[in-house]
Amino acid sequence: MTPSLPYLLAILAIVFVIDFTLRALPFKILEPLRDSRFVEDMAVWMPPGIMLILVLSTLTHNAHTAGDHWWVALAATGVTVAVHLLSGRKLLWSVGAGTLAYIALLNWL
Repeated sequence: MTPSLPYLLAILAIVFVIDFTLRALPFKILEPLRDSRFVEDMAVWMPPGIMLILVLSTLTHNAHTAGDHWWVALAATGVTVAVHLLSGRKLLWSVGAGTLAYIALLNWL
């Protein structure tokens, strides 16, 4: 049996309210803290810190699974960093070049 239109609209409204609240709540909570020194420091240090954790996690995992080709991930990471710095920090270019370097090195070896 197919649910009725009012039932589907009620579910849609509930999902909308929950989704909107969960998305807006963090901004409302942080509003009084915008001028906080802690929030400013976190805005500066958190993105590079998260990237460092992701890179180390990826390289560690890859070192265990790649066997003799562990250096391929390291070389592709170097390409990614170099392109990122040389292209004016354009994320799409650096990630694309690093991915292409990784795939090319794996396939040509």
